[in-house]
Amino acid sequence: MKAIEIRNKYLNFFKKHGHSIIPSAPVIPENDPSVLFNTAGMQPLVPYLLGQKHPSGTRLTDYQKCIRTVDIDEVGDNRHLTYFEMLGNWSLGDYFKEESIEMSYEFLTKELNIPAEKISVTCFKGDEDCPRDEVSYETWKKVGIPEERIYFFGKDDNWWIAGEEGPCGADTEMFYDTGKPKCSPECNPSCDCGKYIEIWNNVFMEFYKDKNGYSKLKQQNVDTGLGLERMAMILQGKETPFETELFSPVMKELEKLQKIDIIESRRIVAEHLRSSIMIINDGGRPSNVDSGYILRRLLRRMTRHLNKLEIDLDKLPEIIDISIDAIKEMYPELLDRKENIKKVIIDEKDKFIKTLKNGEREFEKVANRAKNSGKKVIETQAVFNLYETYGFPPEMTEELAKEQNLEVDMKDYQKLFKEHQEKSRLGSEQKFKGGLASTGEMEIKYHTATHLLNAALKVVLGDHVHQKGSNITPERMRFDFSHNAKMTDDEKKQVEDLVNKWISDKLDVTVEEMPKEEAIKTGAECMFIEKYPDIVTVYSIGNISKELCGGPHVKNTGDLGHFKIKKEEASSAGVRRIKAILE
Repeated sequence: MKAIEIRNKYLNFFKKHGHSIIPSAPVIPENDPSVLFNTAGMQPLVPYLLGQKHPSGTRLTDYQKCIRTVDIDEVGDNRHLTYFEMLGNWSLGDYFKEESIEMSYEFLTKELNIPAEKISVTCFKGDEDCPRDEVSYETWKKVGIPEERIYFFGKDDNWWIAGEEGPCGADTEMFYDTGKPKCSPECNPSCDCGKYIEIWNNVFMEFYKDKNGYSKLKQQNVDTGLGLERMAMILQGKETPFETELFSPVMKELEKLQKIDIIESRRIVAEHLRSSIMIINDGGRPSNVDSGYILRRLLRRMTRHLNKLEIDLDKLPEIIDISIDAIKEMYPELLDRKENIKKVIIDEKDKFIKTLKNGEREFEKVANRAKNSGKKVIETQAVFNLYETYGFPPEMTEELAKEQNLEVDMKDYQKLFKEHQEKSRLGSEQKFKGGLASTGEMEIKYHTATHLLNAALKVVLGDHVHQKGSNITPERMRFDFSHNAKMTDDEKKQVEDLVNKWISDKLDVTVEEMPKEEAIKTGAECMFIEKYPDIVTVYSIGNISKELCGGPHVKNTGDLGHFKIKKEEASSAGVRRIKAILE
């Protein structure tokens, strides 16, 4: 069964069970400084899990485009992916454990025709914060899973929370038995030997965790996630996702073009190319910070491995075409944006080729220092610096070193690199701290101020200005917008003055729900129109701003304080960035 068929079956199944199909949010989240990318289907829905009314109702389903960066350096093995699609269904204070499990079991066994004997499940065993999940246990038995295939585990396995704070709860997870023999008599779904593959996770969100511990949410929610690529692999009887139709055309082309046969490098090229295509499609651009840095890292790692395969880099446009063609049925918008996507990728590749040359020059300096000091081994820190600063692969450093009768201690390098990975992981977790999509008083004010800024930029610079992204913290706002030239001091002052005039005018902020087509006809502006459901929320500020937005906002602009632009700079090609504060 092809991936697109699995996705359509999923959405249609839950639609038949009263769920509204909502569009995927972009992979780069709006107004959420806690993460660089949407990493799960629940992320864009946090305000609604906390009790805000969703315009499409209390039962929702969608596919969410996701990027997870933790395992970039693991891509190349038989299972890790950076980009993936998460299928999900949600109950916002509607049904809970029993109905969720019954629907999941029905979908797996009736729609996907997975034999019931292939399914094992896990439940939360209970602790001082939450009792043992007897409801899930009894429901699984009722639908037909025998006791011997129901396992209980603690918070490490069967409790879900994004980061340190936020909505959370016990979960029940479904596993597919591959038929491989048990690695030991104790082998069970918590084992990573490969016998059991996790296919679905149903989270029963009824708690909120903060620094004071756990408290009950206003409503009981269900949040589920089913990985599409993994399910396609299982249903197609493949050993890896790279053998499915999502990757196989690119993998075959790379095999045809390569001069050196390295399957890990082919996987890296295919995976990083697809991930980069999806990030660029949703507005991402290579840069040295945040999500732009991740995109740059993906593209440069892809280029390095094209070189390892000794594939002519002039073939890259054709490889991009094949990659887009393989997924165009799933993401038809790629066809309209293909030329722009190709330009961004090829431009970054060209820049990196120069970087590689700089790395080679720096290597010569490192090698000469080693020789002049009478050493036969290049210092591990120097190898790491070549990788971190110049993007120079350690295996290339090792190869060049051998040509000059020098050695690289790769074991010591791997130790240093793992320490670096651990620091990066901790830093990533710290970025999560405080929970997702915080909606404190200052964030709400800054969110409202982005609407005023967008309107003021249109007045001062022209109607070509459109929001390209924003990032909000309690201390400041950052706003990206389409514009090709650096703003003059006079233009910045005009924008500041206009925003502050609208603040002093004490304009009311109003909200209404309407069909998406009607909202567009009234002149409401939005980013990524395709991500919005059929019924949308429109926020208006007096008669100067009207935008599709999920909120929340202040009631009146008089609540905002004094607006001040601190910096205006380039963000990427054709996109400028303003950093501003409210005093």
